[in-house]
Amino acid sequence: MSKSKREKQYIVVGLGRFGRAIAETLCSDGAEVLGVDRRMDLVEEMRDVLTHTIQMDAMDRSALEALGIEDFDVAFVTMGSDIRASGTIVLLLKELGARRIIAKAHDEFHGRMLEKLGADQVLFPERDMGRRVAHNLVSGNIIDYLELSSKYSMAEIRPKKEWVGHTLKELAMRSRLGINVVAIRNGEALNGMPQPDDVIREDDVILVVTSEETLSKLS
Repeated sequence: MSKSKREKQYIVVGLGRFGRAIAETLCSDGAEVLGVDRRMDLVEEMRDVLTHTIQMDAMDRSALEALGIEDFDVAFVTMGSDIRASGTIVLLLKELGARRIIAKAHDEFHGRMLEKLGADQVLFPERDMGRRVAHNLVSGNIIDYLELSSKYSMAEIRPKKEWVGHTLKELAMRSRLGINVVAIRNGEALNGMPQPDDVIREDDVILVVTSEETLSKLS
């Protein structure tokens, strides 16, 4: 891949559904993306979509080394169901000088293993989507949900009845409830810097960061 361009450069190892989604999104945002997979059919499907594609076994150290791993800004490893392959590739990427490694994990044990092998960030798409769907189904308050870590989440919530008509200062959400209000949306209008004197309205949508425990209470 060209080293002269200023666009960020990514390598995505594994062009299954999750890997393709990441690679396509990065490309649509103007990044340069190299897609790698051992299956030629998946490589061919993405040939005209990504900046570059290559069919190879990423567990082959010499083949991986030839790609110039240290030149990529981020390396994604997305074959979460193949624990041996993902672990081996993360280890090789780390040894070859990858700047940042983001890997998909099948479960918590797999995630811990990937971290020990050198992954800088571990993704749990199935688990996170399951929690997101569950929160949306059981809660009348939570509209959307994103887990930031094992302890904290970001969520779009509808205001509780007792909040309506009160200012953020009066509600003292951070000190009293452990809720950090990031933004308030009302229709098409977005307040990206909420002030203490802003009044919560019934039809507001509030973007908050809070703990999983507090989010469960809101549900």
